[in-house]
Amino acid sequence: MTPSRKKKRAQQKSVAKSGAEAQNPRQDGIPEVPGVAEPVEDSMGETDPGEPTNGADPASDEKDRSGDSGAQDLEEARAQIEELKELHLRARAEADNIRKRAEAEMTNVRKFALEGFARELLSVKDSLELARAVDLEADSSDNSIAAKVVEGLDLTIQQLESTFGRFSIEEVSPEPGDKLDPEQHQAMTIEETTEFEPNRICRVIQKGYLLHNRLLRPAMVIVAKAPEDA
Repeated sequence: MTPSRKKKRAQQKSVAKSGAEAQNPRQDGIPEVPGVAEPVEDSMGETDPGEPTNGADPASDEKDRSGDSGAQDLEEARAQIEELKELHLRARAEADNIRKRAEAEMTNVRKFALEGFARELLSVKDSLELARAVDLEADSSDNSIAAKVVEGLDLTIQQLESTFGRFSIEEVSPEPGDKLDPEQHQAMTIEETTEFEPNRICRVIQKGYLLHNRLLRPAMVIVAKAPEDA
């Protein structure tokens, strides 16, 4: 193409461009720059920079909700742990109480296993003491025989008392004039007398006994009473 034709064609393009600009002028008065896209307005007529215009981030909201739920679950887990701890402590305390009661019962079983046997022996000792209270020497023509009987009774009584001591069997033997103890004494009858104060023991009918400090048999006594005409 010759230089004159090139020049003529360039002039034609320039005239055509000027006509197009005259037909579509920019309303904002800003010249159009070739290759640069105009900003796109959103439905509200504002420029969309590619970020949310209301200031809310969906991902952030979801994270907040997840954090609140996690904190609530943590509190519930802590409450359950505390409840389990309390139940554990109660169970341990109950187990300790059961163990202590069982040990106490076993101790009592060992201590009082011979309670029935010991009670039967008491009557034997009572009979021996009753026989010993008789003055055999005065009632017998043969003092040597009576002396041997008395000696045998004394020895038997001593052996029983020694056996009682080994098994923690103790006498309850109040003296005349002692105050009546309902825990260890049983009043069989009341006797009017001026020798002792009222509610004092006049006589002991039968001794009482304790087994490991538990009453095995109360002492049977007669209690004094003031005379009615006094």
